[in-house]
Amino acid sequence: MNNNEIKIMADKEYTMEEIKEKAYAHYGGFSQYATKVPDDSSGIRYYSSKSNESLRSPFAVDIDKILHNPLYNRYGDKTQVFSFYRNDEITRRATHVQLVARIARIISMSLGLNIDLTEAIALGHDIGHTPFGHVGEKYLDELYYESCGRHFYHNVHSVRALKVITPTNLTVHTLDGIICHNGERPEGEYYPSEPKSLEQFEELIENCYTKEGFVDTLKPFTLEGCVVRVSDVIAYVMKDRDDAEKLGVNVDYEKPGQLGGMNYTFLSNITENIVLNSFNKPYIKMDPEYFEDLYRLKKENAKKIYGNDKINDLYDRTIRPMMKALYNRFKEDIINENRDSFIYKHHVDYERFKKTYEKNKMRPDDMVVDYIAGMTDDYFIDLYREIFGDDDVMKEVKYVGYFD
Repeated sequence: MNNNEIKIMADKEYTMEEIKEKAYAHYGGFSQYATKVPDDSSGIRYYSSKSNESLRSPFAVDIDKILHNPLYNRYGDKTQVFSFYRNDEITRRATHVQLVARIARIISMSLGLNIDLTEAIALGHDIGHTPFGHVGEKYLDELYYESCGRHFYHNVHSVRALKVITPTNLTVHTLDGIICHNGERPEGEYYPSEPKSLEQFEELIENCYTKEGFVDTLKPFTLEGCVVRVSDVIAYVMKDRDDAEKLGVNVDYEKPGQLGGMNYTFLSNITENIVLNSFNKPYIKMDPEYFEDLYRLKKENAKKIYGNDKINDLYDRTIRPMMKALYNRFKEDIINENRDSFIYKHHVDYERFKKTYEKNKMRPDDMVVDYIAGMTDDYFIDLYREIFGDDDVMKEVKYVGYFD
């Protein structure tokens, strides 16, 4: 291109429609299997939206809605794996979400998929997670099921957080990717399911609460959702080991195999292998030997980190009884409409959530679960102390300090 041609292009005035077309083409991806940016988002949201008139694509609007959600800030003080440590180098939920988003963006960009949709799913995928990680999730599920026969899962609650507690009117593509992200057993191949209507999505959500094991059958209906699903496992499997080593937890693992023993080599090797196997394909795939290594790493983590009796014993002695006491207290407060209770002052009557609870009639258990799941670790501990004082359970809570 010569200087005259460059000058002509530089002098050209573009309309907003032309700019949008070029921007959407970039972020929407070049692959035939990428999720296309719809001309009108009214059919993929719960109520009408003017996002299609914006410079941003509907999925980019989803990103901004998630980033500005009041629950997003709470990622910063929620456990990823290790609680009770005053250590700024240990991964928190916020760092994990950033890592998932970055890994997923790299894979989606390389495969020509929709980058905006990928990022929206990744940033919102854990927004409904409990304090104290998967241990907190397990305890809250036990209490919820015992009280009303419904199950709690953080991926399902992430959708509730973005759809009910804070009705942000996200696209069904983003919500579907969020609810379907939780593949605790890694897979060698990830195929998207059939597209879901808003009505089908509502039925799917209810089945997760009431049908035993249904949540394990979920599959996203976009390739971008499949990318986030595998990126979630990639993001934590080696990072959790790094954190364990920093804290002196026994991580005497077998040889790392194809994936490399350091987090940066692991990330490079597995993302490149996924891209090579998935380029211009209607699925996300890795070589069998890479999958075997990933699955083995995950199983070793389950045994030596997540199933570590020394770590879990402290949770069982503290967080389990504390959560039960708070759950029962707040359910009683809701039933008795005790407006002086913290569940009203800090949640139900909180300015950002108040309209939701005024507009929708909800079970007392649902309101209690909404409150507890939205807590950060520190808020949970301080709230318990505020209500019950330094009782025998509270005295068991011990932090490892910066100088210990």
